[in-house]
Amino acid sequence: MLSLKLPQLLRIHQVPRVFWEDGIMSGYRCPTSSALDCVLSSFQMTNETVNIWTHFLPTWYFLWRLLAQAGGPGFRAEPYRWPLLVFLLPACLYPFASCCAHTFSSIGDQPPPPGPASRFPELESPGLSKALRTGAFAYPFLFDNLPLFYRLGLCWDGGHSCGREALSPSHGYHLLCALLTGSLFASRLPERLAPGRFDYIGHSHQLFHVCAVLGTHFQLEAVLADMGSRQAWLATQEPPLGLAGMAATLGLAVAGNLVIIAAFTASLGRAPSTCPLLQGGPLEGDTKAKQQ
Repeated sequence: MLSLKLPQLLRIHQVPRVFWEDGIMSGYRCPTSSALDCVLSSFQMTNETVNIWTHFLPTWYFLWRLLAQAGGPGFRAEPYRWPLLVFLLPACLYPFASCCAHTFSSIGDQPPPPGPASRFPELESPGLSKALRTGAFAYPFLFDNLPLFYRLGLCWDGGHSCGREALSPSHGYHLLCALLTGSLFASRLPERLAPGRFDYIGHSHQLFHVCAVLGTHFQLEAVLADMGSRQAWLATQEPPLGLAGMAATLGLAVAGNLVIIAAFTASLGRAPSTCPLLQGGPLEGDTKAKQQ
């Protein structure tokens, strides 16, 4: 009879420093886990388990929403609905990619120091890494929401003839979730206030996942509300792009992202092969300090 043994969990001093998380003291997986161990750990309470499931389950929710839109009555006859698929497809992919990243983040075939993680650019150039990472979130958020900010400023005081639909509650909920998402990601609260108390449930990255998914849900509802309020006008307009044009635009965006990924992947080979963050833990550091 086949029996599966759940992977052993480690404390913070038992893993290389690159795997440490602020305020998370236990529940770490072995950094040289096999693919099977990674999958099994998703059914075991680790400090990654809730991270995995808070994005795995929403993947199927957004896939259901995509199929409901694509298979809905009149979808082919209403070309103004087609660009909505460009929003829904990444809404399905990003939680699934995040789920896979969290599931297999501890996979490895050899001891980490020195290993692939030692060539991460964020370990060698933290300032540049922070600027690029902040820009990667801030730019698309501002690009997507500046028209909404303008609308809110124009219609908030009621001085203009804005219909009630111009201020859908979903827009406000989406912005609130975006604010919470960014705040949780940057502050690392509450685990920084009580290290070890939120190792498994309730730490900031789990709350970040929940707020991100809720934000995507409310953003979708806001888009549908806007589209419904303008349905009569949209039905009389000639679509600027047909289905082929929309697919070409999406393909161009995907190609651009792949070029960026390829460029940063190629740069890994030029980075130093070792990094002090991968070596030693608290206990080892204390021992060396006492010897000196």
